[in-house]
Amino acid sequence: MKDNPARTMSQACALALTAFVMMQSGRAAPEPAAATSEKPAATATEKAAVQPPPEKKGWETTAAAGLTLTRGNSDTLLVTMSLDTQRKWEKSEIGLGLSGGYGEDRSVRSMEYVRGHGDYREMITPRFYTGLHVDGAYDGIANLDYRVVISPMAGYYLVQNDMTSLRFEGGPALVLERYSHQPQSGYWGVRLGERLDQKIGNRAKFWQSLDYVARVDRWSDKYQVTGELGIDTTIIKQWSLRLVFQDVYESIPAIGKKHNDMRLIGGIAYSF
Repeated sequence: MKDNPARTMSQACALALTAFVMMQSGRAAPEPAAATSEKPAATATEKAAVQPPPEKKGWETTAAAGLTLTRGNSDTLLVTMSLDTQRKWEKSEIGLGLSGGYGEDRSVRSMEYVRGHGDYREMITPRFYTGLHVDGAYDGIANLDYRVVISPMAGYYLVQNDMTSLRFEGGPALVLERYSHQPQSGYWGVRLGERLDQKIGNRAKFWQSLDYVARVDRWSDKYQVTGELGIDTTIIKQWSLRLVFQDVYESIPAIGKKHNDMRLIGGIAYSF
C-alpha cells in the first residue's frame, strides 16, 4: 500500500513542531538584570557644594602683663604690659605689637620704656614675600627720646608648616632718632631681621627674633641689635604663663650710658 503524501507531510510537520517546542523549553530563561544600588558618581560641582567652606580666621590677639612689688628691706615696683595681634589672609598678613614697662627701686626710676611695631607682608609665592616694617621705641633709662625705623622689605619663609615657622627678611631703612640733650639725627640704613616660631605639642610655644639696623655709611660702628627669646605655656584655656628675655644693644649709646639693656620678664598672658 502506497503512503499518502499528504499524511506523510503532516506527520513530518508534527515531528518538526514537537522538536522545536522541546528545544525551546530546554533553554534557560534569561535572568533579569540585577538591580544596582550604586548611585552615579558626584560631579566636581556637586562635591564642591557638599564640602563646607574653609574656616575664615580673624585677628589673633594676646595680651600679657607682669607685676613685681616688694616692701620692707627692699622697696621696688616693676610693671610690664604687652599687646600683640596678627591676622592672615590667603596672600597677605599683618602683625602689630605694643609693649611697655615701668620700674622703681626705692622711689628711683629703674625702668621706663615703650616699644611698638607693625609689619605687612604680601605673599608673592607660598614662601617669598615683600612688605613694610615700621617700629618705634622710647627708653627713659637709656635717654632715648625716640627712634623710628621705616623699612620696605623682602623676605623668605625657610620653614613654614603647622608646627614651625622660620623667616628671614631685609631691606633699606630710614632711621630717625633723638637722645636727651642731643640734636635729632636721621640717616639711611639697612635692616636685617629673623624670626622663629616653634610649637611644642598643643600647650606650649617658643619664639626667637633678631633685628639688626646699621647706618649705611658707618655700618661697622653705628648700629643697633635687638633680640628676644620667649616661651609660653598654656595653663587653662586661653590663659598661659610666659617668660621673655630681651636684649637691646647700642653700638653708640647716649652719653654716660651702657651699650646693653637686658630684661627678663615673667608674666601671665590671655589669648583671644
